[in-house]
Amino acid sequence: VFFRPNHKQIPRGTSSQSQVLERLRTAFESGVTIPEKFRRTQLTNLMSMIKDNEEQIVNALHKDLTKPKFEAILSEVDIVMNELHYALSNLTSWMQPEYVSKNLATKLDDCFVRREPLGVVLIIGPWNYPMQLLILPMIGAIAAGNCVVIKPSEVSAATDNLITELMPKYLSKDCYAVVRGGPKETQALLKNRFDHIFYTGSQAVARVVLQAAAVHLTPVTLELGGKCPCLIYGRVNATAAAHRLVWAKFFNAGQSCVAPDYVLCSKATRDALVPALRQVLEDFYGSDIQKSPDMSRIVTPKHWTRLMGLLNRTKGKVVVGGEHDEKDRYIAPTVVVDVAEDDALMEEEIFGPILPILTIESLEESIKLTKRKEKPLAFYVFSDESSVVKKVLENSSSGGFCSNDGIVHMALPGLPFGGVGNSGFGHYHGHWGFEAFSHRRAVMLRGWALEKLNALRYPPYSDEKLSWLRWTTSPKSCSIM
Repeated sequence: VFFRPNHKQIPRGTSSQSQVLERLRTAFESGVTIPEKFRRTQLTNLMSMIKDNEEQIVNALHKDLTKPKFEAILSEVDIVMNELHYALSNLTSWMQPEYVSKNLATKLDDCFVRREPLGVVLIIGPWNYPMQLLILPMIGAIAAGNCVVIKPSEVSAATDNLITELMPKYLSKDCYAVVRGGPKETQALLKNRFDHIFYTGSQAVARVVLQAAAVHLTPVTLELGGKCPCLIYGRVNATAAAHRLVWAKFFNAGQSCVAPDYVLCSKATRDALVPALRQVLEDFYGSDIQKSPDMSRIVTPKHWTRLMGLLNRTKGKVVVGGEHDEKDRYIAPTVVVDVAEDDALMEEEIFGPILPILTIESLEESIKLTKRKEKPLAFYVFSDESSVVKKVLENSSSGGFCSNDGIVHMALPGLPFGGVGNSGFGHYHGHWGFEAFSHRRAVMLRGWALEKLNALRYPPYSDEKLSWLRWTTSPKSCSIM
């Protein structure tokens, strides 16, 4: 379903999609999105949309995921508002040309990199953070001067409805459009030509996106997930570690692409950690966690069934939690020990409130195990010993890295957020989002001076000309001058 400027629904299908894309492309080619004033206005209007409708956003997120107000504000509202403030504060400097160093042959030229918008871009969002993970990349796209089509997840239906209702009220209808629907509509949408596609979600769908993009040679940013390890080693305060681990793992009921997926630690550390985890869970959510207003639910019965399938197939031992309620889409925060590397819980990203603990005595073996897995979106190490943190950092690869905490690194706009290998490619947040949706155009502005010097490159060629030309184009020629 698409929305014209008059907000009336028009039929699903490639013809209606083409009409919407034609409207956006016409707007882009008119140059309306280029001026800084226009970009600022749209970003400011987007900020008003979030601010004016905070209560509706919180209610929609609660309807979709039973997301607590606290978590909704923190991870869906404030992170977006902070990103908007950051973009508005830095937009002028981001848009400035970036001058580069020159040699003698280009001494009198203006040589710089110019950031230009790509055109009409597509952003496909996921259901787990349906506001944040759709709007954050859109901020970068607007700041860079693009027209944008956004595709909210149909799984988080209440948020999908709200975004579709609000977006045309605040942003230019000629430059920004919302498309709704499931896999069928998304596949039809991907048949159209875009100038960039930004996708957040699973590896399986990412392959479909890449195949569709290849037809038009469209550049793609993929923000995927993976099994993010949490390696605990050396001197660690078990209680402090438990507080941070529980919060990072069970925030949004574990439905976070950067949630710690599994723990690696020694048996002694595990024996100290498990009772601490049990106590912290009670401190956070009470003795009856299902009744806690601070625990989210699994998004759909299908996702609940998948998680229970993993839990039923594990050969590990459940030592905390394990309670579940299909009708309520509830799974208690669960800790499983004695988990082997080939266990069912280690086959795929868990994406739910189940935490397996693997016991490995040596730091080297723990690092080796993580290297046998695909590169994760985030890597966590808990240790009071800086040498341990340094060793893990230098001997691992991941999209992001954080010591002695979880998730929080992605909230800082100055850090690039993105994956590597199987966890995706491309970055955004802050300036990195602006760059993701910009073409870096190399520009050299030349005059007619130094024609005698330029004549060195014209035929008839000679060794003397070649020698002089090599000297003038050498980086050393400028330092001599």
